Amino acid sequence: MKILMVLTSHDQLGNTGRKTGFWLEELAAPYYVFKDAGAQVTLASPKGGRPPLDPKSNEPNFQTDITRRFEKDADANAQLDRTVRLDSLAAGKTFAVVCHSTGALRHVKTPDGKVLVDGKTVTGFTNGEEEAVGLTKVVPFLVENEMMSLGATFSKVKDWGVHTVADGQLITGQNPASSGPAAKLLMDTLNKKAK
Repeated sequence: MKILMVLTSHDQLGNTGRKTGFWLEELAAPYYVFKDAGAQVTLASPKGGRPPLDPKSNEPNFQTDITRRFEKDADANAQLDRTVRLDSLAAGKTFAVVCHSTGALRHVKTPDGKVLVDGKTVTGFTNGEEEAVGLTKVVPFLVENEMMSLGATFSKVKDWGVHTVADGQLITGQNPASSGPAAKLLMDTLNKKAK
């Protein structure tokens, strides 16, 4: 089985002057769900090459056994150094997004030109979670509000709770803690399709 994981190339946190990037747990947890299941993982990003890491995600209080495993994994880090440019890859597959990456769905259209999330149930980083980290006024839009304005049903649990949603070929996860479970749900979905 082949899995494509897409990471951000964006490295500026609004106009704060602070750095941002991909959240380490949101890469590491799904990465090992896929690798440990024997999947072939390709890492991609819009610009290709080494994507920026959110420095906060590697602070001691956000590290987990999985993030430490990733940090020590030479193969994983070599892959991270040379992500494939996103525009060189194909579409139309089952896919999963987690946390703020649900926001990227605002630009995704179906072949007939309809907004992909219109009429779908999704989850992502909630307004409450954004407020808790003090970035409500920094981010360009709130994921929860944006999804609802595009006609999606936004599903959520308590702040920082593990929550995943599957709607057709689209799987979404609420926050960093949901990244591993979203990956497992994706694997289950792909395994069912393969049978």
